[in-house]
Amino acid sequence: GCPGVLAVLGLEAAAPGECELTRLLQDKLQYEMRLQYMKHYFPIDYTVQVQYEEVLRPSNITRLRNGTVSEAALRYLWFHVSSQAVLRIRDVLPEKHPSWKYTQELCQLFDALGEEYSKYRQTDVETVVADLVKLIHSAGAESRSKAVRPKALLDNCLKVMRMLYGVPCELWIRV
Repeated sequence: GCPGVLAVLGLEAAAPGECELTRLLQDKLQYEMRLQYMKHYFPIDYTVQVQYEEVLRPSNITRLRNGTVSEAALRYLWFHVSSQAVLRIRDVLPEKHPSWKYTQELCQLFDALGEEYSKYRQTDVETVVADLVKLIHSAGAESRSKAVRPKALLDNCLKVMRMLYGVPCELWIRV
C-alpha cells in the first residue's frame, strides 16, 4: 500500500522516514540476531548498568497511553530510551568484540532516526515525556541504576517499537 495512507486514519502520522528506518531496525532486531549478538557473544548473565528511566516496556507505554500521552510523544520517548540503551551496550564493547559492528549499525540507524526527530518541535511533547527524556540525559541519575541484560534491552526496544509503529508503518506486512 501507499506509505502514510493508513497513518491518517485516526492515528498520528509517522513520517515516511521514520517508517523506513523502523523497518530497517525491525530487520536488524530479528530474534536470531538479538540472540546471537546480545546473548551468545556475551558472558553468561552479563548485564549492563542503565538508568531506571532507560527501561521502557510495553506496560509503560500502555500506562502512558491511558494517561493520554500522544503517540508522537511516545515515539519520541521510545527513540531516546532505545538509542541510549544501544549506546550503553556499545560503550561496554571493545571494537574487536564480535557484537561491536552490529551494535554500531544499530547506533547508525538511531542516528538517522534522530535526524527525523530533530524536525519535531519539542514543545509538542507532553511534560511527562519531556521530563523522562531530561532524566535520561541528566548526569546525576546514575544513582537510580539497574542491571539489565543487553538482549532484554533490545527485546524491549523491539516490542515497544512494534506497539508504536506497527500500525502507522505497517510493520507486520513483509513485502
